[in-house]
Order: sequence, then C-alpha cells, then structure tokens
Amino acid sequence: MPVYNFAAGPAVMPASVIAQIGTEMASLNGSGMSILEVSHRGRDFDAIIREAEANLRTLMHIPDDYAVLFMQGGGTGQFAAAPLNLATTNRRIAVLDSGQWAVKAAEEATKLGVAVDVLASTKAQQYAQLPNLAAPMRQNHYDYLHVCVNNTIEGTMFRQLPDAGATPIVADMSSNILAQEYDVRDFGMIFAGAQKNLGPAGVTVVIVRKNLVKQVPGLPSMLDYQLFMTKRSLSNTPPVFAIYAVNLVLRWVITQGGVAAMQRRNEVKAGKLYAFLDESHLFHSLVHRGDRSLTNVTFTTGDADLDAKAVRAASAEGLMNLAGHRIVGGLRASLYNAMPLAGVTALIDFLNDFEQHNQLEENKCIK
Repeated sequence: MPVYNFAAGPAVMPASVIAQIGTEMASLNGSGMSILEVSHRGRDFDAIIREAEANLRTLMHIPDDYAVLFMQGGGTGQFAAAPLNLATTNRRIAVLDSGQWAVKAAEEATKLGVAVDVLASTKAQQYAQLPNLAAPMRQNHYDYLHVCVNNTIEGTMFRQLPDAGATPIVADMSSNILAQEYDVRDFGMIFAGAQKNLGPAGVTVVIVRKNLVKQVPGLPSMLDYQLFMTKRSLSNTPPVFAIYAVNLVLRWVITQGGVAAMQRRNEVKAGKLYAFLDESHLFHSLVHRGDRSLTNVTFTTGDADLDAKAVRAASAEGLMNLAGHRIVGGLRASLYNAMPLAGVTALIDFLNDFEQHNQLEENKCIK
C-alpha cells in the first residue's frame, strides 16, 4: 500500500531526492565521508552551497542586487531578524493580518520595541479570506510591510500582492516558495523555512535586496544579515546536511520544468481536490474561493468527531497527517511540489468512499 504524507511540515520530499540521499549518505562524492561529516570549510560543501545559491537564483530569477542567505531558526527566527535588520529608520512596520503566522510576526517585532500597525485583518471572518488594504499606504512611514503570502494554518494564499507603493514588502513564503510564481523584484525581502517545500528542517532561505541591509551595531551574529552577506552564510557552522538536501530539491525542481511547471501541476492537484469539496455533501472548504491556497487545502465535515474519524480512517489507508491545525481543526491536505497527483487522486477516492459510507450509516440511523 503506498503511503502519502499530507503533513504541513516537515513535509513530503521528492522520492528521487530521498533515494539519492540514501545512496550518498555513507560516502559523498566517493570521499569516504558522509554528508553528516564533511567540513563546512571543505571543497565538497563549498561546491554544494554555491550550487544551491545558483540554482535558487535560476529558479526564482533572483537579480544580482539581491543577496541569498542560508540561515537557521526557521521562519520564526526571521520574525525577529527582519525587524532587527530592516526596521532601523522609522522603527515602525505595517502588517496584513491574514492568520496566525502574521500575528506571531507582529508579536515578535513588538517585543523588540518596533511599533507595529495592523493595516487590515480578517480575524473577525476566522481568516476564511485575505485582508486587503482599504486605502493607499502612508509612504515614508513604515520600514516595511509584512505579508504572509501563504497561510499554512488557514489555507489562504495571496496571488496578487497588495500595493505597498515604495514601502518594501517582507514576505513569509515558507509554504509556497517554488510552488507559485512571484517576481522577486516586488519584494524587499523573502524568507522561507525549508521544511515545507524546499527540503528538511534546519535551514531558512533569506532573499533580501542588498540596499536595504545596513550595518546595525549590537545585532546578535546569528541574526545579522550584513554578517551573513559578508561571510557567504559561513560565519559559523551552517546546517550542512539541510543545505545539501535543499540543493538536491532545487536540482529536482529544475528537472521538472521550474517554478512555472510546478505551479501548473499544483493548480491541477488543488483544482481536483477543491472541485470534489465543492460538490461534496459531507466535506466543505473553509476558505473563500478566490483566496484558496494551492498548497494547503483546509476542509471539514462541520463535526469534530466525524473529522477525527475521517483522519483515523485515512491513516489506515496510508493517507497520513490529514488532521487540521489545532487552532482551526477539521482536516488539511498539504499539496507541496513533491506530492504526486496520484496522492491527491487517492485522497479524493478515499473522501468519496468515506462520504458514501457515512451517508449510508446516517440513513440507517434515520430508519
């Protein structure tokens, strides 16, 4: 029985990448040393990190005036690093409150003494849709606008970015980087924890416009963009294995046709699942149609016990990790780049069978 992992993160990785890791684990490039053992100062890893940056630049069309950094601490680490490095002029940032991760980013900035203005929120709508700017942003007032472009918990995604004018946009792209096409030039900074769509947990990719980065006295070294730029992400021992695995995933995306091809496949996968949910008499999507995520599909029966029953039954069929986030409940299917269409088809077949079976059970109870 095939197993399909629908976890939000750490998440599914390409099968060919897992196989290559297994092959090279004992001896990288015939060196007799595992990737877990090689020096971050050695020739083998230097080639890996350089190729990883080059591959990411190719896939996302990253201009030369943007730096690519490999950091640690996940997206949560960047909730602190971004204001420490970039909120240095006005000491004030703006936030679009589209869900829990945007809230956490605002809270972290506030802890650091940065003023935070929430310009729009859909909390009152249980984040079932995305917030929009009701008026043009006040210019030269904010150091940046923080936007979580894909909300893993709630299942929403920005296809069109808000018009921030000259204010840089800082984007949390952790869960749909390389899955949806964006123009890097539309952002002042992008960050993404790897464990959702780039590779294993342990490394965080930061793409930042170089002219936004300044020398900020007193910054902790592990959060200092200028230091990471100067030292090519090698000021200390980086997460060697995670960067190696990310590079293998980047190679795989290139062989699959790049980000545009990934987006087309994700649209097909998500489209099939949403089409089922829209026709279902038992399951329904939690999100406004125009704001639905391609990578994190949230849905429910409306009954917590029945949702839990569906999750248990799915696990028994090899459809793993379908429970929704504890804040939202219900079910969640994460359809990252590495999730094959066969996995989505298997999920739809299961949900259809589950619906028919439970309708029969309900009819028996009524009789």
